Order: sequence, then C-alpha cells, then structure tokens
Amino acid sequence: MTELKNLFQPIKIGSLDLNNRIIFLAAANGYGSEDMVTQRMIDFYVERARGGAGLLTTGIIAPSSLGMPIPGMLGIYHDRFIPGLRQLTEAVHAQGGKIAAQIGLQYYRAREEGAPTEEVAPSAVSTRRGSSPRELTLEEIQDMVEDFSQGARRARDAGFDAVEFHCGIGYMINRFLSPCTNKRSDQYGGSFENRLRFLLDILHATSRKAGDDFPIICRISGEEFMEGGYGLEDYQKITPILERAGVCCLNTQAGWHECPRPLVHMSVPRGAFVYIAEGIKKVVNIPVVAAYRINDPILAEDILAQGRADLIGMARPLIADPELPNKAREGRIEDIRPCIACGHCLDTVMERTPMACTVNAQVGREGEWTVERAERPKRVFVIGGGPAGMEAAVVAARRGHDVTLFEKMGQLGGNLIPASVPSYKWEISNFTNYLKTQVGKSGVRLRLGAEIVGKPIVQEKPDVVILATGARSIIPDIPGARGKNVVTAHEVLSGEKNVGRRVIIVGGGMIGSETAEFLAEKGKEVTILEMLERVGADIGRTTRWVILQRLTNAGIRIETRANVVEITDKGVKVKREGGEEFFEGDTVVLAVGLEANKELAQQLEGKVASLYPVGDCAEARRIAQAIEEGFRIAREI
Repeated sequence: MTELKNLFQPIKIGSLDLNNRIIFLAAANGYGSEDMVTQRMIDFYVERARGGAGLLTTGIIAPSSLGMPIPGMLGIYHDRFIPGLRQLTEAVHAQGGKIAAQIGLQYYRAREEGAPTEEVAPSAVSTRRGSSPRELTLEEIQDMVEDFSQGARRARDAGFDAVEFHCGIGYMINRFLSPCTNKRSDQYGGSFENRLRFLLDILHATSRKAGDDFPIICRISGEEFMEGGYGLEDYQKITPILERAGVCCLNTQAGWHECPRPLVHMSVPRGAFVYIAEGIKKVVNIPVVAAYRINDPILAEDILAQGRADLIGMARPLIADPELPNKAREGRIEDIRPCIACGHCLDTVMERTPMACTVNAQVGREGEWTVERAERPKRVFVIGGGPAGMEAAVVAARRGHDVTLFEKMGQLGGNLIPASVPSYKWEISNFTNYLKTQVGKSGVRLRLGAEIVGKPIVQEKPDVVILATGARSIIPDIPGARGKNVVTAHEVLSGEKNVGRRVIIVGGGMIGSETAEFLAEKGKEVTILEMLERVGADIGRTTRWVILQRLTNAGIRIETRANVVEITDKGVKVKREGGEEFFEGDTVVLAVGLEANKELAQQLEGKVASLYPVGDCAEARRIAQAIEEGFRIAREI
C-alpha cells in the first residue's frame, strides 16, 4: 500500500492552519435561494467537511447586486447575508473543517439597481460567439474594487477562514489581467503594471477592510490558452507581485471557458496541468495548489512528493466521494467512489438546475437521502448486474436486507463495459471496478452466468424484486436493417462483431459519435449519418464541443439531416431536402438508441410482492439516472 505521508502533512496558508493538503475547490452547485444560504447547501459542505478535506471553498459568491442573477448563487453584497453565511461556516467548523469564501464577478453588470444587465469588460473586446461587451467606466471599476473588498470584510465577519478571489477562466479580474481583453489606455490598462492595478487595488482595499491577517488566496489561470493572452511565463512575473501584495496562496487552474482546448474532459490525461503549479512554485514562497484532473490520492501524493505543488485541489472527486480524504488516510483506496470526469455536475449547473453527480446519487440530498438500517430486513432479489443493479444491491445490503444479485453474463458491469471501450472513456472502467468491489464487500450473494426467467423468481417468493435488466439496441424498421452487413454499436464496442474498411454509422448521438471515433482510431474510414440538424444533440454542453473537435481531428465525415430510407449490401440510401443520396460502405453500424428490456417485468407483474424496475429497463437513459434510481429504491424498501 502506498504511504500517503505528504498528502496528510499539515500546512499554513498565512495565519490559517490546515491539517492536510487536500482542498475542495470552488464549484457552483445551485443550492442557494435568492442569493441566500439554504440548509441544502449547508448539508453539502458539512458532508465534505466530515469527509476530511483540509479546506473547503464555496462556489463563487457575488460581491455586487448589479451582476447577472444566477439561480442558486450566493450573494455577499450586503450585511444581511452575514447571518446565513455564518450558519454555513459554523456548521463546517463544528465538523472540524475550514472554509474559504470564493468571491468573483463574471461578465455582466447593470448600470444601476433594477436596470437590465449587459456584458461588460475592461475593453469592448469580444472573446465569445455573440458577445459584444461594453467597456467599463472608471467609476464602475472603482465601485467593483469596493464591492470585492467589502465582500471580503463580510466573509471575515461571517466566520470564513480565508477569502479566495477568482482571478481566472476569463472572469472579470482575469479580463483586466490579460492583454487579450484589456486594451485600455488609462491607469487600468496599456502596460503590464496597469493591467495588474485592478487586482492590486482589490488586494490593498481588502487588507484595509478585512485586516492584513485575513488569509487571501488567488485562483489564477496560469495558462490562458487564448490568442494574445498570457501564458505561464507571464504568470511567473505576475505571481511574485501578488505575493508581495499580501496573497497567501496561489490556486492554479488552466484556460478560459471559451478557450479552444479541453481542460476537464475525461480525454484530458490525469494531472495534465500540474506543470502550471510547478512553474509558479519556482518563483514564489507561498503555497501553490495544483488542480484539474487529479482524482486519485496516489497521484496527488506523487505530485507533492516530487515538490511540484504544496496542496492538491479537487472539486469533482470530492463531489463524487466526499469521504475521499478519510478513505485515503485509512488506506481504503478501493472504497473511493471515483469521479469519471463525465461533466454531468457541470452540465446540470450550466442548465441552471441544482448540481447532480453521475456516480453519487446523494449529491445535493445529503441531509435527506441517508442510508439507515431497515426496521424489518427483507429478502431482496436484484436482477441485472449493471450500474443500477449493483448500486441497488449494495445499498440494500447496507440497510441490512438479505440480497441476491443475479446477472446472466459471466461478469458484472452491464452497459458500463462497452461504454468504457472508447480510448478516452477508461475512467468508466474505474467506476465499474469500484461497484464490483462494493458488491463483493457488502455480503450480497452473487449468481453469475444464469439467465433468470419469471417462474423461478415467483417460486422463490422474495419480498422485493428490483429489476435492472438494462436495455438493448434499437433496430429501426427500415429495409435492410437486419442485413448481414449490419451490426449494432454495442456489438462493435463489445467486440462481438467485426467491421469492414468503410463504415457507415447510422445515428450521430453520443453512442454513434463515440463508436465512430473508436473505429477511426482503428484505421477505418467512417461516415456518420444523423437525421437531426446537428451531431451529438444528446451530449452535455461541457462535453459536446470536445467530442465534435475529436471527430473532426479523426477525419470522420459527418452528414446531418440525413433520413435513412434503406440499407443495402453496398451502403445506405438517405433522403434529404435535395433529394436522395447514397453512401457506400462495407459495414453499417446502427446507433439509433436503446430500448428498455421489459419482458421480465411483464412476466412478474402482479406475481411478486413488490416489483421495482430501475435504470434502463424502466427507460433507456444514462448512468446518472441508473445510479439514482438504484440508490433511491434500495433506501426506500
């Protein structure tokens, strides 16, 4: 077992003592209400304090009422917020945790209270499609400095242990720092020193209002990856100035939201941006945080042991498993529920709904969805060993039920197995292995390799049957769909069927896109035919653009608005507005979706005491819904 002696060493950030090197990074969660703290939000942070992180950081808190209102975001622009924020800090402190308030402004501002917001920036420079920012006035800039510093003062009054200013990913402070967006010719632009002035004014005002002993952290994009923007060498000049201005810690990140480079997608290698922290650490004497795609405590330990950073920032890994620090300290690495970098937590917030997690159904429900021992243990059959079935079996066993898990294949995993085959989706296999491990440890009786039908189950008279029999590939009702040259995406990814040199994929959703890239990597000539106006319509916002970029780089031909009317042994005939077209190919791969396996449910309906379909056999969807339903049913039975 790897000894994590560096990860659990204490460290100081200014006057703040931390008992380990793990920081829960700021992550917007949408759990606030009318800019106020809620019990749901308190429960979320308390769970992560209880889990052992050295320092928690709130999601971004607005220091001004003039910005664009974002559902669930907190405010700190008036003293009336202090009591609610103090409830949060006291709850975290009661668990032995420490918490910092991240304060930042995004892109929007109203000219006065009640006026509509508009995009603003240091200069009228557009960096995003459809954006047209207005240049801020000197008065507005000075008001912002006051807003930030008063926000920091309120953070201290509310009991926060530190303040973190968001100076990265193209948010307001970053736009002043960067020459790609700051073209001003006054005291806030025109030179390296003047572009720093906005942040330095905030730091100096904060020291006056919150006290020079209140720890200040700056989160910076040490590589902006923007044309005309700053790189690491530039931030190596900036960060010593920030240290002299009183900053106690530098929390590194990469890129801007609009930069054309994947940053946190699962295709990004673990620890890809540690070099930024390493480069900054060479020029300052204050602690430096490494972050982005570090979801493994052993990797975190190696980074610290090599002296590349002083602390490790984790957001999504501690969303997926708030107990990661405690489990790592205790040597229970295999019990850590792994983040798979799917982006679901980011997608939900960007859709302006409360944060949810693919692998952890309790996220955002920590105070409600607890797992308690059942008053009366029941005999529970779980049919199907995919994600929904494994999650249901483990949770039911934790509650004290007598659980048997049936899986007709020779191994557990279900559709997680083909889902992990594309080269950049290997993180899913880690989650599969985690679930298998938990099934093995839970005391669940496991029966592999035997297909279960209705009559034997009825004869066994279980108290509860949880059906998790999954879904199968849809075969569309078009001529030739069952021809010898036609296979399904599932058959390709599982290795059941081979394909020829020229492959046509019918369906450009997530499964079709991933299968296309998988085959292109094997040297196949691939064409995607999609009936909708765009490929990847079912892929989340934070991931879709990366997938499209990968498809383009792989040389995959994409044809949209293509309605397939016939498949022949030579290829596929489609109908579009311009008439009929024919695409030649050796093999046709169907990726038009999944349909629920409902046969067993129909056989058992009304014949067993309690029957609960979960996951894809209820309705074909995603891993997140399978895990949530498996968890929810198991905790309720």
